[in-house]
Amino acid sequence: MKTLSLTLAALLATTSLAACGRKTEAPAAPAGPASAAAPANANANANANAMAGMDMAPADKMAKGVGVVKAIDKAAGTITLDHQAIPEAGWPAMTMGFKIAPALLDGVAVGDHVAFDLKLHDGAGEVTAIHRQ
Repeated sequence: MKTLSLTLAALLATTSLAACGRKTEAPAAPAGPASAAAPANANANANANAMAGMDMAPADKMAKGVGVVKAIDKAAGTITLDHQAIPEAGWPAMTMGFKIAPALLDGVAVGDHVAFDLKLHDGAGEVTAIHRQ
């Protein structure tokens, strides 16, 4: 019995010593709006601080372009333009389709040379103004 007690005491002491070097974790935050705004751990804080110094581009920016109308789909609200390079978007000259409000298509026809304004978002553009040249 004495051997069992000593073995058990040694095991408890070893476990206790091993646990001494470990960091205790904070209890989990309750779910809800307040906890969603707070970072979950120190790594999230470090990442947020690193991102704070970066010059982030706005989600939407404006650009201007010129090109030739290749196709119009008023019902779908799209226009296909063969446009010159658009430096603000980082695009070379190419032919591509854009969203456009159907009302902006009045007075524009396939084959017209046009100047247009774009709202850029997530790698795509939407024509916000267009006029023949």
